[in-house]
Amino acid sequence: MADAPEGGGLVFKPMDQFKLADLFGGSEIGMLTITNSTLWMAFSIVAIALFMVAGTRGRAIVPSRVQSLAEMTYGFVYNMVIDVSGKDAARYFPYIMTLFMFILFANFLALIPMSFSPTSQFAVTGMLAIAVFVTVLVIGFAKNGLGFLSLFWITSAPTVVRPILAVIEFILFWMRPVSHAVRLGGAILAGHALLKVFAGFAQITVAAPLALLGVVAIYALEVLVAGIQAYVFTILTCVYLKDALHPHH
Repeated sequence: MADAPEGGGLVFKPMDQFKLADLFGGSEIGMLTITNSTLWMAFSIVAIALFMVAGTRGRAIVPSRVQSLAEMTYGFVYNMVIDVSGKDAARYFPYIMTLFMFILFANFLALIPMSFSPTSQFAVTGMLAIAVFVTVLVIGFAKNGLGFLSLFWITSAPTVVRPILAVIEFILFWMRPVSHAVRLGGAILAGHALLKVFAGFAQITVAAPLALLGVVAIYALEVLVAGIQAYVFTILTCVYLKDALHPHH
């Protein structure tokens, strides 16, 4: 966590935890290289599968704790899709449920000591955001044709300012994948880096008690952030989906 160099003092390297590493010891990272990020994404997928299979296999009238949790998660995301995007968005629920579960489990598994956080990598969050953006574009034009462009024409605004607002809306629309990715990746990266810094301070004898309290507090906050960021990414996806299905202001 922290190294003491020969010259004295303490050197923190909180960003080292985000370095990609080839699982097979290679020195170069390519597009097809199996890295620590790949491994923990695979762990997330396996954990999701086990959770949902274990939670739905029995289908007891009196549900177990795991079944109750699985059903609550399913109902929570389904209601989010319907409430935000409308009933006609129900057909896209499996995709949104997959996004939510992957981000949620990736965030939570990253809180295990010595683990790796895939959602701290902007390559991962960027691809998730781009996938959402492309999906929204395809659905928008497939369902509405050129009428999808009415998303940028705000009819409730005065006629004089509509062209200006249209330009602004168009720019903001194309910035969506950037903000979508940075919001998730930045929050996870900052939290884990801060946790690492306080853990490094805990090695200092004088400040150890306060640093340990800080580690506990930040860890508790990161548990909360892990769930909130999965929720925020998902609900923004639902908002963007609503624009694709109902672009008219």
